[in-house]
Amino acid sequence: MIEVTGSIKLDEGEIHLEYIRASGPGGQNVNKVSTAVQLRFDICNSSSLTPEVKDRLSKLAGSAVTSEGVLVLTARRYRTQEQNREDAIQRLSNLIRQAAVAPRKRKPTRPGAAASGARIKTKMRRGEIKRARRFRPEDWE
Repeated sequence: MIEVTGSIKLDEGEIHLEYIRASGPGGQNVNKVSTAVQLRFDICNSSSLTPEVKDRLSKLAGSAVTSEGVLVLTARRYRTQEQNREDAIQRLSNLIRQAAVAPRKRKPTRPGAAASGARIKTKMRRGEIKRARRFRPEDWE
């Protein structure tokens, strides 16, 4: 069991890890040893997450989610399999932790009296300017 938050615990059977060859640090070893980790987590069929968290996680992960609803994370930051495995699991935990936080509802607000007054004042001033520009033939006599 991987504890993400106090209420969310992931079963290790829901996470599938695959080891692949990585580019990057590792010297000659990089061509021989599969140190990069590809983590797959099926969001749609996860029993650990609520539907709301699943929706937010899918939106949060963006292009890392396949059309089947599987989250794919690739970790190749470190030279060892163990460190990359921990990094991938940590990144998954962070994503789920962010998705678990419900966004706050927006309270619709209205402009204050001072803002409304200032708006009316500027409108009146513009009107005066435009009124002064008008062509009046009777003023020419």
